[in-house]
Amino acid sequence: MEDDSNHFSKPETPNTMKAEAEVEERDPESNSSLSEPLLKRNRTLSSNPLALVGATVSHIESLDYEINENDLFKHDWRSRSKVQVLQYIFLKWTLAFLVGLLTGLIATLINLAIENIAGYKFLAIVGFIKEERYLSGLVFFTGVNFVLTLVAAVLCVCFAPTAAGPGIPEIKAYLNGVDTPDMFGATTLLVKIVGSIGAVSAGLDLGKEGPLVHIGSCIASLLGQGGPDNYRLKWRWLRYFNNDRDRRDIITAGCSSGVCAAFRSPVGGVLFALEEVATWWRSALLWRTFFSTAVVVVVLRTFIEICNSGNCGLFGTGGLIIFDVSDVKVSYQAMDIIPVIIIGIIGGLLGSLYNHLLHKILRIYNLINQKGKLHKLLLALSVSLFTSVCQYCLPFLAQCKACDPSFPEVCPTNDRSGNFKQFNCPDGYYNDLATLLLTTNDDAVRNIFSSNTPSEFQYTSILIFFALYCILGLITFGIAVPSGLFLPIILMGSGYGRLLSMLLGSYTNLDQGLYAVLGAASLMAGSMRMTVSVCVIFLELTNNLLLLPITMIVLLIAKTVGDSFNPSIYEIVLELKGLPFLDANPEPWMRNLTVGELANAKSPAVTLSGVEKVSRIVDVLKNTTHNAFPIVDQDVPVPGTVITGATELHGLILRAHLVQALKKKWFLAEKRRTNDWEVQKKFNWVELSERELKIEQVAVAHDEMEMYMDLHPLTNTTPYTVVESMSVAKAMVLFRQVGLRHMLIVPKYQGAGVPAVVGILTRQDLRAYNILTVFPHLATHKVQQKHK
Repeated sequence: MEDDSNHFSKPETPNTMKAEAEVEERDPESNSSLSEPLLKRNRTLSSNPLALVGATVSHIESLDYEINENDLFKHDWRSRSKVQVLQYIFLKWTLAFLVGLLTGLIATLINLAIENIAGYKFLAIVGFIKEERYLSGLVFFTGVNFVLTLVAAVLCVCFAPTAAGPGIPEIKAYLNGVDTPDMFGATTLLVKIVGSIGAVSAGLDLGKEGPLVHIGSCIASLLGQGGPDNYRLKWRWLRYFNNDRDRRDIITAGCSSGVCAAFRSPVGGVLFALEEVATWWRSALLWRTFFSTAVVVVVLRTFIEICNSGNCGLFGTGGLIIFDVSDVKVSYQAMDIIPVIIIGIIGGLLGSLYNHLLHKILRIYNLINQKGKLHKLLLALSVSLFTSVCQYCLPFLAQCKACDPSFPEVCPTNDRSGNFKQFNCPDGYYNDLATLLLTTNDDAVRNIFSSNTPSEFQYTSILIFFALYCILGLITFGIAVPSGLFLPIILMGSGYGRLLSMLLGSYTNLDQGLYAVLGAASLMAGSMRMTVSVCVIFLELTNNLLLLPITMIVLLIAKTVGDSFNPSIYEIVLELKGLPFLDANPEPWMRNLTVGELANAKSPAVTLSGVEKVSRIVDVLKNTTHNAFPIVDQDVPVPGTVITGATELHGLILRAHLVQALKKKWFLAEKRRTNDWEVQKKFNWVELSERELKIEQVAVAHDEMEMYMDLHPLTNTTPYTVVESMSVAKAMVLFRQVGLRHMLIVPKYQGAGVPAVVGILTRQDLRAYNILTVFPHLATHKVQQKHK
């Protein structure tokens, strides 16, 4: 772990405690002396290296997205031929193709399994209802859902806790530079696939969209590293991708492919990765992610044609277009902008309220889950029982409606899907609430999105539907099964959108199905705070450009209103899990603090010499947890001058490289610098990419302790450095945008006795929460700025 967790607090004398008390009473902005630091610290800067990854507590480290430009890397880069460069580019596109292909195939498998399992379940329910065996139908419906939920929960709790939940917050953290252990393993992938099938087939208020994003990322990660950890392929061409930078690009493509597989929206998938999860982006990555999503669309389109011929069992007529509302006819006037604005405002308010309540419930769930695996299972099964009972029993409260001959579909229907389910009604009548509840979540969205059906649903039915899914949306997310937030939010949003259109009645010219679409979009923007990607996804689904202007208005208003109250739901989950995510916008008060002040709140940086004694290196590795050490040489002649005795900051060496050098016995009998051929004979760039080796696994003999190691060839000679007078806000922007793991702080003044390195900043040091624990006055300053 790179975080400096072995800091030692300096003893506080009565005088220092008195001085700090005086500073606490002083207004931070009333300091008249510009040379004095604005704030005084009251404790040592520290951090918590633990965080929740999925549903398990894990040790958190950062990723090395920075290029380590040591002598070996430079030699490897210079020695690459044009053929090897072309091979590297070709393999990148090949992996992008395979990611899209496999994601599309697995998404098809998941859809087919869910539609068939749920289809046979609902056909059996229809049989019980026809025979008026209502209680037997309830027992069967609840029992099947109970078993399906049990399978999904047991897999997540016992075999892959990281498969629980959507996985999007962890992916977002990974692309931000946070290593999330066991998040992309083969076991996680398999449990995610089977668990998603079980949980969605059980009728829980969750979707497969979030899990598909995680599945696409797992596929990408496994392809990039050559398979699971225990059975990894050692092919020579895979060495190109044995680094965090290329894995980041591949996982970004997998994330986009997952969204595309969920919504059949290639452009929306690319924009989702760009807007929501990716921290670092470039044009070449844009093209490869778009290529991956294009492959996904081709795979889905192929299986749609196959399934339309009746070769997919009970697969629905909607195919793999999950929310097909392309038949919506959009016609609106200037006065219709007013209800559109109202939808946007309501979406922002409801979205922020949903985030707030879900935050409280997730804290309660965390307390329950801490009690053990049995409590996790009981929580998931309790939610399943409640959901099943509500979905089966509430339709009995609805009044039967007579079928209208003008309806575009068959009415009534007793099939597994359909817009006019008969349920318990006599011939010629249908139960509108059963149409929405006793079906898959995808079919429920299709039904409530249906156009040209102004009299299909009753006020009370839509109100019950909206209230139920508000409750289910709050209590379902957080249980130990794979789950996504997209579908619950779409169901809630479409409910209040349709309800608002029924209340407006003749005062609007917009179709009720269109109101449902706008309601779903507004709640997604109000909760997830996504605008561009959501707009394009809904545009690709509706296939109607006339919907674009009003959708943009709704999304912008909803996001603006939601941002006024709290962060997005994914940011809230990141904070709850303790993942050290660095936001794009630093806090305003960070401009009042310098990186030098942060360095003073830490223990001094541990430095090594360019040619260091083995015993010193072993001692440092065993007694610290730092992941990088500055290499500083003394009494160095300055090239081009006659000056001697200078201090040189040669660079930064990683812990993994030091351990690798100890393992390879890179020892010298005398204190000297080595030649290039010696290093190239002993090491290669592939070996230095390994990170699994620990110092405890390396044995060093007693006589070897007195030998020396030349660290110059393994040192990154171009680390990112900042002057100690730079503001924390500016340093944080640099740290995030470049994708750093370590940032060296150098002194502002040079001279005899001045250390070459003031300190090292890591991700944890730049987190607002950790800074405020050391500089509590900044919290007061933060409150004052809010009231200005």
